[in-house]
Amino acid sequence: MKIIGVGCGPGLLTEQAIRELKTARNVYGSERAIELARPYLPASCRVRSIDDFKSLSRLPQDSVILSTGDPMLAGLGYLPGEVIPGISSLQIATARLHIPLSRVSVVVAHGLGHEKGMTDTVDELKRGKIVFLLADPKFDVEELYSRIQRLSIPLRIAVCENLGYPKEKIDVGPVGSPPGTTADLYSLVIGNF
Repeated sequence: MKIIGVGCGPGLLTEQAIRELKTARNVYGSERAIELARPYLPASCRVRSIDDFKSLSRLPQDSVILSTGDPMLAGLGYLPGEVIPGISSLQIATARLHIPLSRVSVVVAHGLGHEKGMTDTVDELKRGKIVFLLADPKFDVEELYSRIQRLSIPLRIAVCENLGYPKEKIDVGPVGSPPGTTADLYSLVIGNF
């Protein structure tokens, strides 16, 4: 089994990922991941969209599983098999904002992890780190902003939407008047940058 990161947007597949996709026989992934990989899949390849990610470890050994972004950044890298990295939203955001990765802490706030995501973000900011926050559309950004403002630390917030896509947008503002989110596909960069 191979878990291949397809990048966070079009044109962000690595050469290694492309080589592997060109020989794939059975590919599984989300609709978004499949669309990013489709130009490199052979005509004979069987492609299946997946919605149930709990049964992925039971797929045949010759399967290729597509992971958006990089499989090791809140992706499918936990599955058994070879992991082929992809270009992540973290890499794109820090490159666009000129932030060294060594200054960044990653916080994941998906699904049931919203409260932990908020607590972890505040803790990392108190430590002087820049936080890269992966959130889902139901994450309460306004509540997070309220908690951060109480820290009384001069911080900036970048809302990064649709990273790697033609409609990519990054808005940066001070903690006192932070930018809002308008897209479902977004991440936040918060800190002294």
